[in-house]
Amino acid sequence: MAGLVAGCAPAPPKVLKGQAQHTAYRIGPGDQLQIFVRNNPDLSVTVPVRPDGKISIPLVQSIRASNKTPTELSKDLERSLSTYVRDPRVTVIVTEFHGTYADQVRVVGEAARPQSMPYRTGMTLLDVMINVGGLTQFAAGNRATLVRHVNGQTRKYSVNIEDLLSGNINDNVPMRPGDVVIIPRTFF
Repeated sequence: MAGLVAGCAPAPPKVLKGQAQHTAYRIGPGDQLQIFVRNNPDLSVTVPVRPDGKISIPLVQSIRASNKTPTELSKDLERSLSTYVRDPRVTVIVTEFHGTYADQVRVVGEAARPQSMPYRTGMTLLDVMINVGGLTQFAAGNRATLVRHVNGQTRKYSVNIEDLLSGNINDNVPMRPGDVVIIPRTFF
């Protein structure tokens, strides 16, 4: 019996309650951007961010957009366009959000619709579970794990998703950019 108990790994610790991180949105591959150049409707376009993290607009063949804020990209576009346009004023609006991979929250395993989603300020585990459509009938939600990078280290925490979805709001924890929720299958 002692060998059996010694062979069992301890359960990950419960997630500590705390404030979610507030960060500026960073553009990522797959985002859709509206770019407005004041007084230049021919230069104002809607473009996707390519998988390589770059965009192309008239007069600017290729410029890195990924991992920049919309304001940072606006300033870079103004610099690039200044060769062709006198005093360009550029506004960048993100119309479809995916964010960088580090800014996404991912759910894998026995969620109804496993997926990656952009992190939103104030996002909680309940928000994430609503977005993925809850658990499958084979999910072991109270054995779920939240994987989080803290100070350069990967940490794992136990989360009780079944209890949360049954109304125990104490199991609702704030999410952070880059979090991964792993929902295992039940043992039959």
